[in-house]
Amino acid sequence: MRSGRIRRESGLTLVLALAAVVIAALGCGGREETPASTSGDGVKVTTVAIIAPEKANDFGWNQQGVEGVKAAASSAAAEYIVQDGAGYGDITPILNQVAAEQPQLIFAWASGYNTVAPQVARETQIPTVIIGAGDDANTPGLVTDLETDAQHGSYLAGILAAHMNRSGTVAIVVSAEDENWTKMSGGFIAGVRDTDPGIKILYVQIGQAGYADAAGGKRVTQSAIAGGADVIFGMGDGSSFGMLQACETADPPEGSEKVWFIDVIGDKRSLDEEGVYLSSVHWDFTSIARLAIGQVEGGTFGRATYYLGLDNGISLLKTAWIPDHVWAEVEVARQGIGDGSIEVPLTRTEKDVQALLKSGE
Repeated sequence: MRSGRIRRESGLTLVLALAAVVIAALGCGGREETPASTSGDGVKVTTVAIIAPEKANDFGWNQQGVEGVKAAASSAAAEYIVQDGAGYGDITPILNQVAAEQPQLIFAWASGYNTVAPQVARETQIPTVIIGAGDDANTPGLVTDLETDAQHGSYLAGILAAHMNRSGTVAIVVSAEDENWTKMSGGFIAGVRDTDPGIKILYVQIGQAGYADAAGGKRVTQSAIAGGADVIFGMGDGSSFGMLQACETADPPEGSEKVWFIDVIGDKRSLDEEGVYLSSVHWDFTSIARLAIGQVEGGTFGRATYYLGLDNGISLLKTAWIPDHVWAEVEVARQGIGDGSIEVPLTRTEKDVQALLKSGE
């Protein structure tokens, strides 16, 4: 297998991961100009592309998306194109540039791309996965929307937070009013209350779009700690680095030995210098990306929305700081969500979150 060879062309990073049997079939290691047909209306996927708004080393949304697409492409003996750092503006030129590489599948990895990406998909006839646009965006053969059941993972995080809490207060810190953040806030609130309804829950936000605001993340987290929180559930992409730093440098509230940090999407354990990184609601997109490849090849792409959940990529990260008896409680809850005996509320907006918070006062 050839892997790890990098070619730079028009600002794109193209990493080849073709199995030897595919190389032999194409002859001299070349790529066919048109994809080979498979059964039905599908086509053989030989190249998968992802366009991410920020760099793929952020320990969060962008990195997890890129790693999932890479893993799925490699398992399908396909090439992958990674265009990260694309920003949040008009990415039409970038989409067209990627399309010129003739991938059979594109992941447009930001909800801000949901207008232009379907347009380019229609023009190029390249199947495209978009983010958080809703079922109405699905177009057979061309567009599939990706959503999350992230509230299920954060419910488990709420149980963990309640067990590790010593001060009587925990906090949710978010970088923006983002649907995934509001979903997870609701799940976390429910998990805390189902474990210990007496715990006070603070909810603070950096701003309307403070995703990358690390300084703001540190400042707002410090205010939550000053309010008595000794467990911080932080959601913020780049701003989460500031949240973690605030926990590492905090004077713990009375009755607590440290301030714990629960992260989302990625895994920052390697950055934790003070032993405060308790867990993360971890997102792995490999199964979703494999499903998309299989549907393109099977001719069923675009017929139904993808949901990332506990059964196909969302999990609570187990660290050395979590006692075994607490983890056992988390596992029981995970099974309860799976069999339907535990219902987790779905809070799509900040208004929904505030209403849930007030309902427990």
